[in-house]
Amino acid sequence: MVLGIRFVIFMQGCPLKCLYCHNRDTWDIKSGIEVSVPEIIAQIMRSKPYIDSSHGGVTVSGGEPLLQPKFVTALFKELKKLGIHTALDTAGSLPIENTIKELLNYTDLVILDIKHINNQKSIHLVGAPNKNNLDFAKYLSKHHIPMWIRQVIIPGYTDDEKDLKTLKAFIDTLESVEKVEILPYHDLGKFKWKEIGDTYALESVKAPTQEQLDAIKKILNIP
Repeated sequence: MVLGIRFVIFMQGCPLKCLYCHNRDTWDIKSGIEVSVPEIIAQIMRSKPYIDSSHGGVTVSGGEPLLQPKFVTALFKELKKLGIHTALDTAGSLPIENTIKELLNYTDLVILDIKHINNQKSIHLVGAPNKNNLDFAKYLSKHHIPMWIRQVIIPGYTDDEKDLKTLKAFIDTLESVEKVEILPYHDLGKFKWKEIGDTYALESVKAPTQEQLDAIKKILNIP
């Protein structure tokens, strides 16, 4: 499945504290700008010819868009009326309450970032257990909601062979996974940490080599 040209919306606020976050400026939910659904729809409509011709759509990312489920639901409802594909880019980091279930009724695809399959390592890497993250994947599977699974590959953090095999076994239990992707770690967003006056903890971590990525693809059975 190719997602075509996408109109991407970055929502403000995130409950996680990922050491490698490239959108550090989105953590504070009180920052950013306030916009209404009609205002966003007006912007999207200017790009609709490109979206339609490429079989694209709208992706809502963050931060963590699940922190503002009512707003995203209202947006997705309008997009469905317009025949525009909706995608939710999330870590599934919140408990699945009714507002989130309602949002998923209008979501065509969930791009789910598995932070870490090992709970203790998840706590160290993103500041939270992985229970909500994995429960979210199970919910999507149970309700046959299409999802892509993503794993950021950070040397020394998420590249352990045992963990990757555990991740593969977990993915194999899910019924609605359309694609599995690995994303090579990069530090392009570290300047945002410095601008905020925060310390970037992974300063010495290097991007994975192509050889490392190829080996991980074999473990996860990625073409």
